[in-house]
Amino acid sequence: MKSPNSSIFSIVLVLLFTSQWVASLSDETDHENFLQCLTLNSDNSTSISKVIYTQNNSSYSSILEFSIQNLRFSTSTTPKPLVIVTPLQVSHIQAAISCSQKHGMQIRVRSGGHDYEGLSFVSDVPFVIIDLINMSSISVDTENQTAWVQSGATIGQVYYRIAEKSKTLAFPAGVCPTVGVGGHFSGGGYGFLLRKYGLAADNIVDAQLIDVKGRFLDRNSMGEDLFWAIRGGGGASFGVILAWKINLVAVPETVTVFNVQRTLEQNATRIIQKWQQVADKVHEELFIRIFLRSVNSSTEQGKKTMQVSFESMFLGGVDQLLPLMQKSLPELGLVNKDCIEMSWIDSILYFAGFRNGESMNVLLDRTPTSRRFFKAKSDYVKEPIPETAWEGIYERFYEEEAEAAEMILSPYGGKMSEISESEIPFPHRVVQFCGSLCIQKSKSCIYQL
Repeated sequence: MKSPNSSIFSIVLVLLFTSQWVASLSDETDHENFLQCLTLNSDNSTSISKVIYTQNNSSYSSILEFSIQNLRFSTSTTPKPLVIVTPLQVSHIQAAISCSQKHGMQIRVRSGGHDYEGLSFVSDVPFVIIDLINMSSISVDTENQTAWVQSGATIGQVYYRIAEKSKTLAFPAGVCPTVGVGGHFSGGGYGFLLRKYGLAADNIVDAQLIDVKGRFLDRNSMGEDLFWAIRGGGGASFGVILAWKINLVAVPETVTVFNVQRTLEQNATRIIQKWQQVADKVHEELFIRIFLRSVNSSTEQGKKTMQVSFESMFLGGVDQLLPLMQKSLPELGLVNKDCIEMSWIDSILYFAGFRNGESMNVLLDRTPTSRRFFKAKSDYVKEPIPETAWEGIYERFYEEEAEAAEMILSPYGGKMSEISESEIPFPHRVVQFCGSLCIQKSKSCIYQL
C-alpha cells in the first residue's frame, strides 16, 4: 500500500517534468517564430538564411567562439545566444532588431570580441548576437584625409588600408590589431598617438547607425545629441552602428621607437617616480608608457624582483629624440643603440609584437593569436603614486596568484588635456595617466581585482 507522501511526491514529480516540458516546448516555439520573423522581415529571405546560425547549426560553435578573446566566457556554463546573425546588409540588421523586440530577446552587438567582461556576446536573459564580422569594408580618401570604416573591421585592417595608400597618414587608435572598430571607437579608443591627436572618438566626424525603430541614420538625421553620445559613451547602448567616418592624421615618414627594461636593482622605482612627474608634460609627439611585471631576480637565488619596461614612440628621428629624453628623463639613460627608426606602420607591427621585417599583411588577419583566461581593470591617476605605495604594489605582484599579472601605465597630457571633458562622453582628460592591471592564467582566472 502506497503512503500518502509517496503519492504526493509522484504528483509533484509529474508536475515538475510537465512544466519543464511545456517550458522547453515554449522555448522551441519562440525559437521557430523568431526565425520565421527574420525571414519575413528581410528584403531577401534567401540571403538572410545564409547568415543565421542556431544552436542546431554545425557552424554555430565556431562562429560563436571565433571572436571570444577571454576564455572566462567560453565555458560550458556561459550563457549562449539563441541565434547568431552575421549580417551582410542593412536589412538583415533591421530584421534582427525588429524580431528581437517582438519576441522579447535582448541584442548583443559584437565587432571584435575584446571587451573585458564579454558584454558583446554574453547575457543572463534570452539574447541574440549581431556579429558584424562580415561588415568590415574600409574606404580611404587620401585627398580629403578621411576614411569610412564599417564597424566589423579591426583596427589592424584600418591601419593596413591607410598605409596601403599613404606613408604619412595614420589614425590614433589602439595597439592590438585584432580589436574591433565598433567597440573601440564607441568607447573612446586610445593608443600611442593620443598625446598628439587625442582618442579615436575625438577624430570621428560622421557615423551611420540603425536605431531601435530600425531607421538608418547618419549624423545629420540622428542629430547632434545622439552623435555626441555614441563617441565614447558606448555605441551599442543607442543602436547598431554600421560605420564611422574618421579624420586621418599626419605622421612623419620616420618615427623612433624604444623598449628599455630596468629592474628594481637598476633603480626602476626612481625612474618611475620621475616618469610620473614628466610623462604627461613632455612634448606631445613623445609617448612613453610603462609595463610592470614580476620576474626572477638575477642577483638573489629564489627571490622575485620587478621588471619595468619603458616603451615609447616619438614622431621624429633619433637625433631629435635623444636630446629630448636627456632633458626630460635622463634617469632612464637612453642611448642611440636603444632606439630604432622606422615607418609609422612598422611601429604598429613592432608594438603588436610581430617579428622584425614582418609584412604588414599580418594586420589583415583577425584570427586571435592567443586565447587566455584573464581579468583586467583600468583606472585613472591624477596625482603621483608615492614610493611607499609602489613598494606595496610590488608585494602584491610577488603573490603566487599574481605571478602572471601585468600593469600598464599610459600617460595622458598633450592633446588630451586640451579637449573639454564634455566634448564627448569620455570625461577622463585632465589626468596624469591611465593604469591597467591584467591578471591571466593558462587554464583559469583565480585572482579577482
